Amino acid sequence: MTILLRNISNASVPTSPSPEMMSFMNLVLGIFILVSLLVGTVSNGLFLWVMWVKMKRTVNTLWFSHLIFTYLLFCTFLPFFAIYSFFGFHWVFGTVACKLIISLFSLTMFTTVFLLTVISLDRYLLICHPFWSQHHRTIPQAQRFVAGVWLCSLVLSVPYMAFQETRAMESGRTKCASNFAFSSDWDKPEAQALRHRVHVALFVVRFLLAFLLPFLIIMSCHCRMVWEMKKRRLARNRKPFWVLVAAVASFFICWIPYHLYHGSTTHWESFRTTRQALRVAMAVGECFNFCFTPILYLFIGEKFQQVFKTSILALLKRGFMDIPIIPMDNVNVNEAGHQSCSISSLELKISCGNNRPSP
Repeated sequence: MTILLRNISNASVPTSPSPEMMSFMNLVLGIFILVSLLVGTVSNGLFLWVMWVKMKRTVNTLWFSHLIFTYLLFCTFLPFFAIYSFFGFHWVFGTVACKLIISLFSLTMFTTVFLLTVISLDRYLLICHPFWSQHHRTIPQAQRFVAGVWLCSLVLSVPYMAFQETRAMESGRTKCASNFAFSSDWDKPEAQALRHRVHVALFVVRFLLAFLLPFLIIMSCHCRMVWEMKKRRLARNRKPFWVLVAAVASFFICWIPYHLYHGSTTHWESFRTTRQALRVAMAVGECFNFCFTPILYLFIGEKFQQVFKTSILALLKRGFMDIPIIPMDNVNVNEAGHQSCSISSLELKISCGNNRPSP
């Protein structure tokens, strides 16, 4: 009876999706990637052009211009992933493309999270240590930090250039995979053991440096900023603050499936259905973060109807301007209901008129 019930259970609950279902999922995923390519290229390219050509160069625009450049760089290799999905995850571009594309993908991932961390730290120093920021927060200094971010990301991406190879599978497909053992015999027990150890080590390093530690730093900065604003009764332009919150939240929410998927490849070999679902969620999250998040910059902190009445340049200027931190006690409201102030303190040195949106 026990054997019969077990057989009935195994027959009624499939262990993996059918080939027809997988083909449909691959088709839908490939179409979504192509749509993301179109949206991401247009939006990121337009935003980058506006920030580099139309807007005044400031520390804040420098941070976000490089952040959006990483988004645009990600879009350049989306066609490869779309074709990879259409072919049922059969890699047809060769070993060199496999190494190059995965390395560039790693470069954009590390650069994005490092830039978000630097932006959060910069915002923290601007609010909590204004004296220090006034003397050290300069464009040349910010450029050095940006160069350091790209250099660190490049160093962390080099191992993927070495490890990535193409592997011929028994089904006749070719897979772009990591050969952590540098062995041509993929099924050799010694090579599999070494490959597993190196894989786990790299996963832990990537999870710590590209997710957990930046998340803790960013959350600490934001909590301290909110506490400082309430303590000192500081007013702020809300749009730049919410643009940063949207960028950070989008990154961490969209990249959770990525780390769960790669964590599953180290220990959850038996859960094929879970891994396949995580792979789809990972691709959707990555595309949304790099291609659709910049569109949120226009809508965040704005009334929906106002977005369509205001130029993109004005919306981006309000979103990426350096935040003027103003004590609430010094903020007056004029007859029209707009805030106005005049401050000559050593700490802030801000002089502002009516807070009207740019035309």
